[in-house]
Amino acid sequence: MSPFLPLARSALYSPVWLVPYDDFARRVRSAGVEVRLERSDDEGGWVPLDDRAVRTPSGALAFPGLGRRAEPWTARPERHRVRFTAAGYRPLYPADGQPFSAGLTAVEFLVHPYDDTRPPSAEASPRLVRLLPGVAFPYPPHVRTVHGAVLDATTGTPVANALVEAEGRTGQGLTTWHERTLSETTGVFRLALRWEGEKAAEEAVEETFRLRATERPGRAGSLTVRLPRDAEHPHVIEIREQ
Repeated sequence: MSPFLPLARSALYSPVWLVPYDDFARRVRSAGVEVRLERSDDEGGWVPLDDRAVRTPSGALAFPGLGRRAEPWTARPERHRVRFTAAGYRPLYPADGQPFSAGLTAVEFLVHPYDDTRPPSAEASPRLVRLLPGVAFPYPPHVRTVHGAVLDATTGTPVANALVEAEGRTGQGLTTWHERTLSETTGVFRLALRWEGEKAAEEAVEETFRLRATERPGRAGSLTVRLPRDAEHPHVIEIREQ
């Protein structure tokens, strides 16, 4: 018997399975997350589609039946994309392990045509879409943050959707930590620093953090922040070719 079950799987198959993940809380998030599906018009534009995502019990978002056609052999694969919105968050679209680029503003994928007798030619695997805290994220009162803007080092113009991050090791076990956010369209950012930074001595009050902003591979900038003395004023990270 064929492993492809026409009635069951053709109705449930989705070419993409996306799992919204709250990067601050470190858990899957489905409440308050909206997605919009679009199809490429092959002329550089995108056409909004009415297909609604289905939320699975595990928290994934899928589009069952997308690509199913009466005569799939007459059609070719089509490029689609999904864009996320969630109040207080900014979606990080590059997959884990992939180079970051501010120009990637959606999850793009191919939809292969199929029908009840011709199974889809490509299997889909669940993929995390990390939701990073934005400027308007409601941090708990005890969470310290730093804020500022990401600017082009040459022109001084704001850099939108830049990845701003800080990482280090803290505690007796030198636990690794990693905080990140994305700059807004105006270049502004707000980054949480929940963990202990570098200290000159164990009893020292001042902590040092190194912030890095990336627009794309080979184009980034960095800044050193010392807390608590630098906590209140805005910080400017200048982006330049590396």
